[in-house]
Amino acid sequence: MPAPASTKRLRGVQIHRPFIFGSEAIPFDPANRPRDAPTDHTHRWRVFVRGIPTSNSAGQQQQSTDISHWLKKVQFKLHDTYANSVRMVESPPFEVEETGWGEFEIAIKFYFVPESGEKPQQLWHALKLHPYTGDIERQKADRTTVKSVCYEEVVFSEPVEPFYDLLTGGGEAGGQTRGKGGKSTKAANSGSLKTAEIPSKSNGANVWSKEEEGKELDRLAEAVKKVEKMIVDEKAQLVAEEKKLAQLEKTEGKLLKKRIPNNMQEAAMLGGGVL
Repeated sequence: MPAPASTKRLRGVQIHRPFIFGSEAIPFDPANRPRDAPTDHTHRWRVFVRGIPTSNSAGQQQQSTDISHWLKKVQFKLHDTYANSVRMVESPPFEVEETGWGEFEIAIKFYFVPESGEKPQQLWHALKLHPYTGDIERQKADRTTVKSVCYEEVVFSEPVEPFYDLLTGGGEAGGQTRGKGGKSTKAANSGSLKTAEIPSKSNGANVWSKEEEGKELDRLAEAVKKVEKMIVDEKAQLVAEEKKLAQLEKTEGKLLKKRIPNNMQEAAMLGGGVL
């Protein structure tokens, strides 16, 4: 009888695993409309959860990174007007394909492998059917696929030992990850490690990489500098305006006080009349 899996958590350890989620939608071809689609439906769409796309040395996109070693199944909650609106996908590819006419939010719930000991997590995705940027009319005429894809990372804080081994390549999902005496049974071949880390370099097939992350941080730093300069300039302008206002109060204010009568009798005297 195998020994029970360890529930000891690795204190101070955090492991990040990247993935993408989103949707793709394309309008029906009027000349080849799906026969099984309801008459009011206008698009075919797909909602999905995937690993980060990988690419070869030529920059050609290959299949996405495997995430099934930490993700057991995914639940998609569609709009209530769909039959069987709660769809559970228990193996890759984690996606649901449907037809429809309207946009709505889809609840996506993640169930992790049993070794993790982690509770399910949920996020939301807004299904997009129509283009909102660029040459909208041209995209509609060309029946361009509308993509709405988001990058995200799941953070496992202080994972239990078996799950840590599984995440770092020391075990297989559904199998024993600790050897005799509780020692780690890490894979000898480092090329098979299931790290699912973000690629170092970017290319045409993959827009998510450490290189792009660095560029985005540089852009944010430049934007912060611009905002800080704008704040300094605005403060300087405000100080200058306040000085002008103070000077006007010293000069114009006194003149105004001399010209404003205190009572009706004074007003009459200033006007040349007598009360």
